[in-house]
Amino acid sequence: MRQIVLDTETTGLSAEAGDRIIEIGCVELFARKLTGNNKHWYLNPERDSHEDALKVHGISNEFLRDKPKFAAIVDELMEYVADAEIIIHNAAFDIGFLNKELELLGRPSFTGRVARVIDSLAMAKELFPGKRNSLDALCDRLEVDNSGRTLHGALLDAELLADVYINMTRGQDALLIDEADAGVPGAIVTRVDLRQFTLPVLTASEQEAAAHEEVLKQLDKASGGKTVWRQLAISPVA
Repeated sequence: MRQIVLDTETTGLSAEAGDRIIEIGCVELFARKLTGNNKHWYLNPERDSHEDALKVHGISNEFLRDKPKFAAIVDELMEYVADAEIIIHNAAFDIGFLNKELELLGRPSFTGRVARVIDSLAMAKELFPGKRNSLDALCDRLEVDNSGRTLHGALLDAELLADVYINMTRGQDALLIDEADAGVPGAIVTRVDLRQFTLPVLTASEQEAAAHEEVLKQLDKASGGKTVWRQLAISPVA
């Protein structure tokens, strides 16, 4: 599966209020490996960035004056992302801006051209309930080096997110390969009969059991007490 990790920087927080995209960074993954076929654009938004946005990305209005407008790169962008799986942190924000830019040009929506969009922020909230799940927080938690990130930048953030995503989904690298990956050129698919192995049963220590119970408590709290195991525990036995 071809995947594109994408990030944008903008003049502000609201595409509907007239804010525009000033930078797009894309990093390509194929079979969960970086290909180096990345894309990066600075764009002239035809308006100034808000002061708060400037503090985040540090891209001056003067720097963007001679950069191409979105209309000049739209064909290259849409051809690049066509039919790919798109990975974005807080996807609703970036997709909202991309769809608005396309709408201004009378073009179909961004999501209509890609296979699907994965929100890595939603994924992180499921994996780490109750914890901070910003890109910086995930880099620290998953030991991804973000020491070069002093300001937000679309390409750097996309590169960091690619590492974060691979780490968050590392459990997918199992003995059984997904059918979608079986068609990858050069992939070697080996089927292993697990019945030939005698697997030892390891009992959790008291410390491990306590840590597991703490995770269950966090999940229960995040769901507002609606976790299935709690409901089963209090259900009367027929």
